[in-house]
Amino acid sequence: MPGRLPLFVAILLAVWLAGGCGRVWNDPYPGEKASAPVLYSAFVNRPKHLDPVQSYSENEATFTYQIYEPPLQYHYLKRPYVLEPGAAASMPEVRRFDAAGRELPEDAAPDTIATTEYTIHIRPGMRYQPHPAFAEQPRMPADPRRIGDFLQMGSREVVADDFVYQIKRLAHPRLHSPILELIAGYLPGLRTLHQQLLDARLPPEAWLDLRPYALEGVELIDRYTYRIRLQGTYPQFLYWLAMPFFAPVPFEAERFYSAPGLAERNFSLDWWPVGSGPYMLVENDPNSRMVLARNPNYREDRYPCEGDPEDREAGLLADCGKPMPFIEQVVFAREKESIPYWNKFLQGYYDASGISSDNFDQAVQSVGDGDVRITPDMAAKGIRLVTSVAPTVMYMGFNMLDPVVGGDGEAARKLRQAISIAIDQEEFISIFQNGRGVPAMHPLPPGLFGFRSGEAGINPYVYDWKDGRAVRKPASEARRLLAEAGYPDGRDAHTGAPLVIYLDTTGTGMGGKAEIDWLTKQFKKIDVQLVVRATDYNRFQDKIRKGNAQLFYWGWNADYPDPENFLFLLHGAQGKVASQGENAANYRNAEFDALFERMKAMPDSPERQQIIDRMIAILQHDAPWNWGFYEVVYSLQHDWIQNRKPGKIVRNTLKYQNIDGARRAARRAEWNQPVLWPLGLGLVLLLALVWPAVAHYRRRERATGLAVEAR
Repeated sequence: MPGRLPLFVAILLAVWLAGGCGRVWNDPYPGEKASAPVLYSAFVNRPKHLDPVQSYSENEATFTYQIYEPPLQYHYLKRPYVLEPGAAASMPEVRRFDAAGRELPEDAAPDTIATTEYTIHIRPGMRYQPHPAFAEQPRMPADPRRIGDFLQMGSREVVADDFVYQIKRLAHPRLHSPILELIAGYLPGLRTLHQQLLDARLPPEAWLDLRPYALEGVELIDRYTYRIRLQGTYPQFLYWLAMPFFAPVPFEAERFYSAPGLAERNFSLDWWPVGSGPYMLVENDPNSRMVLARNPNYREDRYPCEGDPEDREAGLLADCGKPMPFIEQVVFAREKESIPYWNKFLQGYYDASGISSDNFDQAVQSVGDGDVRITPDMAAKGIRLVTSVAPTVMYMGFNMLDPVVGGDGEAARKLRQAISIAIDQEEFISIFQNGRGVPAMHPLPPGLFGFRSGEAGINPYVYDWKDGRAVRKPASEARRLLAEAGYPDGRDAHTGAPLVIYLDTTGTGMGGKAEIDWLTKQFKKIDVQLVVRATDYNRFQDKIRKGNAQLFYWGWNADYPDPENFLFLLHGAQGKVASQGENAANYRNAEFDALFERMKAMPDSPERQQIIDRMIAILQHDAPWNWGFYEVVYSLQHDWIQNRKPGKIVRNTLKYQNIDGARRAARRAEWNQPVLWPLGLGLVLLLALVWPAVAHYRRRERATGLAVEAR
């Protein structure tokens, strides 16, 4: 061995030098080419529902809007948002009729419209993704883990009856669609069908074929045409036709997943959706990684050639007329912590990223007057900053079914108002959001009809208007309200027991220690004890669904740009417990509900504004939410991403985006060269330590050899 040491050292040095020649050692995607047309992203909360009849969460929409194609979609570039055909061949034909069946003009008064018909023509020739549900004789492999494990695949053309079938699924009693009650208010045939299906009393595991069941108000005209007839008028229904709730679902998919043994292996529409959109789910390990791949059967679809005036300068029209989608795969890795996500983004392993509070100063710097720009270090890496005001509200909800904070009594109302005053949203936005938000006064975010700014828009129960701005009322006012609610100094006036308030949250929401400590101090200002009960996201959803929470943090991204889409979150008929709707606070107020029914069908007008003003005044008085803040979104993206335009209303965005893979590969190689000098230094130190012993050993061996020769 001593004689071979120089050779050993030479081998180590050769390996060291070879490793430094362009090789990347920290690549989290071994075997995947950085130059490939693949988008790399991440997700935090695992999606629970990918079945379009149930899915309604933002983390689920990331996937469902790419897999399913509803009749309509939003123009990708135009602002304000404009609807255009998606799976439909053209915009729906809308006709209005009075009670006598006479057709009415487009500008007819809402109270004269008895029924509204939507005739929808779909594009001929659309096809579903390859899937074993369409195979002539699908056979289950020995141990299937993903849809690709099934060797027999098939497809078929999308027909109008598939859209009708999905609408019927909204009434399925085992699927619990969150929009059943809302849509059934205009399409009462859904309630009739729902009861009919309940009366069928089929075993839970049996497939319920909906094709033989009639749905009053929905009519199949021909292979590519169907008609929906609504009671009264509901202008927002066109927006609903741009959601996966109304996308086509083939009956073969339900039949396939009902086969014995599949549900136990997580084969269902909730886990493996079947759509006709630009992408299909090919890998689903929601604890680790999810992968979308280009649907080889997707229809002809071309990139838009029109947009806003600034879009051409931003390069967003360069791909005008080119076929989509551009990206072959989208890889989502689950990241439970923000630091690994951020570091991988800086290394080029994620193509875009939000900005957490911990990384804000590293990414963005203020330039005065509230404006921000990217830091020089980020700019040097080619990273771009994109900002937008999101049609989003983040709020703390009070469960109105709770015996302490809920109900329509005066005491509970004053307790809610006291808590709303005590929680300093301005401070929260400054500390934890880096100023990326605007304190909310009510559910409507800026940019929607009905929103009022300035003094006319403040919440007078929480704010005073002073020196031209809204000023939060002092904690002394909150303590006064608390005493009037029956809790002087934070104790029950009758029993003397301290008032304890429970906040349910997720580990990825209001769960960080700093945020919890801050919130606890806010309650302590009015001598109220706060207990935070954290759980995983799915368990949290179950608690909200069953009304077992007291306080909770929640948020809402607009489904469509209309005030009805936010005010319905507090409509009594949408109660989460009563009807599995989206009214998570389970709030109910007779006057508000009556005004909502009038407002929702009205076009934007001064009269509609007056009704919205009154509705907001009722909400501010009753305080079913602590109104939280409206979100300002900052996003970072590498310069190899093309055609990326922010806008949370548009969710089917992946088909428009493109990747310059060669640039990404070069940047990754440049940014992730292994730092080998510490290894070389360590090798030198090791040799310095070992070599004296080796030399001593060799001298001793030589001396022994000479002594033997002398004999």
